[in-house]
Amino acid sequence: MQPSKRLLAAFTLTALAGGAQAADEVVVYSSRIDELIKPVFDAYTAKTGVPIKFITDKEAPLIARLKAEGANTPADMLITVDAGNLWQAEQAGVLQPFKSATIDANIPSQSRSSPDSWTGLSLRARTIFYSTERVKPSELSTYEALADKNWEGRLCLRTSKKVYNQSLTATLIETHGEAKTEEIIKGWVNNLATDVFADDTALLQAIDAGQCDVGITNTYYYGRLHKANPDLKVKPFWPNQQDRGVHVNLAGAGITKNAPHAEAAKKLLEWMTTEEAQALFAGLNQEFPANPKVPASEEVQAWGTFKADAIPVEVAGKRQAQAIMLMDRAGWN
Repeated sequence: MQPSKRLLAAFTLTALAGGAQAADEVVVYSSRIDELIKPVFDAYTAKTGVPIKFITDKEAPLIARLKAEGANTPADMLITVDAGNLWQAEQAGVLQPFKSATIDANIPSQSRSSPDSWTGLSLRARTIFYSTERVKPSELSTYEALADKNWEGRLCLRTSKKVYNQSLTATLIETHGEAKTEEIIKGWVNNLATDVFADDTALLQAIDAGQCDVGITNTYYYGRLHKANPDLKVKPFWPNQQDRGVHVNLAGAGITKNAPHAEAAKKLLEWMTTEEAQALFAGLNQEFPANPKVPASEEVQAWGTFKADAIPVEVAGKRQAQAIMLMDRAGWN
């Protein structure tokens, strides 16, 4: 967020905190960028008449703000990406548990917090992508196999500092234990073709340009890039289909601990899990709907179907600290 936007957001929040809010309005802190969330809020307001005020920022500053504001917060809801971040918010005590038969019916338990502090709203697979010019799909099999010698000098990775990779590593620890996972990660690091990338888009462009042959990124980055460049010489591969399946994470939301309008926030959250809202929420960012009754966009459906890892996504948070330390030991920068 640019400094001017941060100042505007701070001014807006000060005004909200200092003044009376409408009885049924909802104030949202969101780490999703404006264009990915505003159409959803606009649709809800058009349907119900309930106004929604929101600010966007990175997840860490938003969680820190909620802690600092305490009982004086104007925020009713927190929306953020990755189960690791939702877990951190839950552990920081800024979310409240809630019960909803609607959400329970719409979103599988794997994509929800076991203490009912948050629910997933859209899914993304962190999968393998490969060059269609230099790699045959038959050469690929699992995440683990990317540590094999035949990928030496051919692999691209994003930085370990990003929560997406921390969550992937956390689920590997859950599956294999620390010793085996460290061996796998060291194999990945040994096979790097270049320094790690700051973001997934640059990694996909590197595969397309020939800097490396394979990499691991979130599917929605590919969706955006492929939509802008249909001739992209990169495709997704769904690994581990003979065992646990593809690592899937999510974007989700919870009701803040001190929400001034908790009931109104709950109604909004319930609506966002419905078929009407799910197609919109997921389609805006080329993600998979968290509600399994809702089909993905045509772009996403074109990638084909896959078996997803059944590990509850909150494991990404529970093992996050372990994952970070392991990645550091393995030399993943």
